[in-house]
Amino acid sequence: MNENIFKRNELLAQKVIKGLQSRNMAGYYAPSKEEALKLALSLIPEDSTVTMGGAMSAHEIGLVDALKNGRYNFIDRNASEDRRAAMLLAYDADVFLSSANAITEDGMMVNIDGNSNRVSAIAHGPKKVVFIVGMNKVCSDLDGAMKRARNVAAPINAQRFGLSTPCTKTGACMDCKSPDTICCQFLITRYSRHKDRMHVILVNDSLGF
Repeated sequence: MNENIFKRNELLAQKVIKGLQSRNMAGYYAPSKEEALKLALSLIPEDSTVTMGGAMSAHEIGLVDALKNGRYNFIDRNASEDRRAAMLLAYDADVFLSSANAITEDGMMVNIDGNSNRVSAIAHGPKKVVFIVGMNKVCSDLDGAMKRARNVAAPINAQRFGLSTPCTKTGACMDCKSPDTICCQFLITRYSRHKDRMHVILVNDSLGF
């Protein structure tokens, strides 16, 4: 990565971390995916019950493989015979893994969900939530974060799931009410009432969508 981009991301991450801290959330900066993996594992004690939403970023840094191969009780909803039952176990998990569709420079996160299991678990339930967020998802303000979530993340996710929504054809949000829409629930995380529950690892890389 270009040295100037690296320095810019580091400075921007420190600004986001200060914003997170003001919102009772912990923030960390990882200069690489390898460092992000080490940081994430340091936040997840062995023998913990761990589950997740559809966080591609957690896969991309190698965290999911590390949990599956380590001393963790990893609940894999995709490998479960009862997917709904596996997802419901998230609400009593020790750790829930997620990413963010967008995060503002002052530390607010935006997530959009179709089934809503991910946003509901972020809001309440698991004892700890660990977010893996690439620096590509940092936006200047909440308006920019909402636009990114709706016009970048949502169309890409709808396309990769093979859904029939207007955004899969136009590449941008059409504010649809399609039966296939994944824009059912919008969650803005602006503050955590519970100290030490939310941990955000900002990664000096382009991760997820």
